[in-house]
Amino acid sequence: STGVLKRIRKSFTTLLLIIDICIRFSVLYSFLQFIQNFVNETFLERWGIQLGVYELTLIWTFIVSSFSLGGFIGALIAGPMSVRFGRKKSMLLNNVFLLSSSLLALLSRTAKSFEMIIISRFLVGINAGISMNVQPMYFGESAPKHLRGAVSLSSAVFTSFGLVLGQVVSLKELLGSEPCWQYLLASNAIPGFIQLLTLPWFPESPRYLLIDCGDKEACLMALQRLRGCEVQREELDEILQEQNETKGECAKQPWELFTDRSVRWQLITVAVLSSAMQLCGNDSIYFYASYVFQEAGISAGQIQYMAIGTGMCEFTACILCNLLIERLGRRLMLMGGYVLMTGWAIVFTVALSLENMVSWMPYLSMTCIFTYILSFGMGPAGVTGILPTEIFNQTSRPAAYMTAGSLMWLNLFIIGMIFPFLVSGLGQYCFVPFGAVCLLTALYIQMVLPETKGKTLSMITKEFYRLNYRGQVKMDIEGKQAQSSLLLSLP
Repeated sequence: STGVLKRIRKSFTTLLLIIDICIRFSVLYSFLQFIQNFVNETFLERWGIQLGVYELTLIWTFIVSSFSLGGFIGALIAGPMSVRFGRKKSMLLNNVFLLSSSLLALLSRTAKSFEMIIISRFLVGINAGISMNVQPMYFGESAPKHLRGAVSLSSAVFTSFGLVLGQVVSLKELLGSEPCWQYLLASNAIPGFIQLLTLPWFPESPRYLLIDCGDKEACLMALQRLRGCEVQREELDEILQEQNETKGECAKQPWELFTDRSVRWQLITVAVLSSAMQLCGNDSIYFYASYVFQEAGISAGQIQYMAIGTGMCEFTACILCNLLIERLGRRLMLMGGYVLMTGWAIVFTVALSLENMVSWMPYLSMTCIFTYILSFGMGPAGVTGILPTEIFNQTSRPAAYMTAGSLMWLNLFIIGMIFPFLVSGLGQYCFVPFGAVCLLTALYIQMVLPETKGKTLSMITKEFYRLNYRGQVKMDIEGKQAQSSLLLSLP
C-alpha cells in the first residue's frame, strides 16, 4: 500500500542519516591496539620518545571522549540550526562535519598525525549530536499521528542496524586489520554521500513550513508529496490549530523552558528519560560482554562474532518495537522495557556472584547480556527519542531536543568515566546501580507519563496541564463547588 511504501521511503532516509554515527561508535574499540601502535610510532618518530602504558591510555581516552564532547556540542547547536535553516537543510549542512571528519581520518596515517584522529572524532561527534536531534524532529513532524510513533522509531531501527554493520565491517577479515583501520574510520563518508544525493528530493517538514515560515501552500505541497494523495482535512486542521496556539511566539531557548510552568513536567519527563537511557547500563553491558564470553569458554578469536550477536539482538528488538508501538503505545513499551531490564540486572548480578560455584552460571550471564539488550531495544532505545516531538509544541520542540540531547551525551560521558570504578569497587554487584535506575524510571513512567499514541498535541497538553497546574486545578475545582453551593442556597 501507499502508506507502507512511504514508511519504507522514510526509513531508508533514516538509514542514511544515522548509520554513519553507529559505525564510528561501534568499531573504534575493535582496533585499539592498532591506533595505540600508531600513536607510539608517531611519538617515536617525532621526538624519539617511547610512550608507556599510562601515556598511551591517556591519549586513547582523549580519542574516545572527543566523540562524546562533540556530541554534546552538536546537541546544543542542533536547536538553533533547525530553527534557522529548517530541519531538512540542517541535516544536509550537517554533512560538512561528517565529510570533514572522514577526510581527516583517512589522511591521518599518511600525515602521521594522531591529532587528526582526535579532531575527526570530535567532528563526527558534532555530526551525531545534530542528526540525533534534528532527524527525529523531522520524522515526527512529517508523519501522520496514527503512524507517528512507527515512523519516528524507524531511526532507532537503523541506528541498531548501523551498530551491526559497524561490528561486521570491523571484523579482521574485512576492515578491522592493521593496514585498513584508517579506511574503516573514514567509511562513514559513504552513507553521507548517498544522503547528499537523496535527501534533496524529500520535502521540508510540513509543520516547519506552516508554523515557522507561515507558508501554507508549501506545507500543502509537502504533505501531498509525503502522503502520495490528497491531504486529509483533519490533519491540516490539526497543524493549523497548533499554529493558532503558538501564533506570535518565537522559538524558545532551553532556559526559557526551565521557567515556563506550562511545560514543567514535560521538561522533567524528557530530562529523566534521556538521562535514564544512558544511565540504565546498556552501553556498559556491551563492554562487559567480552569478559562474560571468556568466562563461558568462548575463545578470543570467536568473541568478535559473538559481539555481532549482541548487535543483532538490539536490531531485532527495535524492529519488534517498531511493529508494536502503534498497538501497545509508548507508555507500555517504555515501562515494560525498564521493568524487564530491572529483572535481568538482578539475575545478572546473581549469576556473576555464583559463577565460581555453579558451572553453568557463565552461560546464564551470557543469556542475561542478550536479554538485557533485547529489553532495551524493545522500549527505551526507540521510544525515548520520539517523546519531545509528541509532548512539545513547535516553538518549544527545538529547545526540548537540545535539553534531551545534551543530557544524553553528558550522561554517556559520565558513564564512560565511572563504569571502570564501578567494576573495580563493586565487582559482581556493578550492575545493581543500573537496576535501581531502571526500576526508578519505570515507577516514574507509571506515575507521570500519559499515553501519547494517536493523540493530538492539544490532547496531550491537557493531560500534562493537570500536573503542571495541580494546585491551581484543585483551587479551581473547589471554587466551582463553592459557587455551586452558594447558588443552591439562594432562595
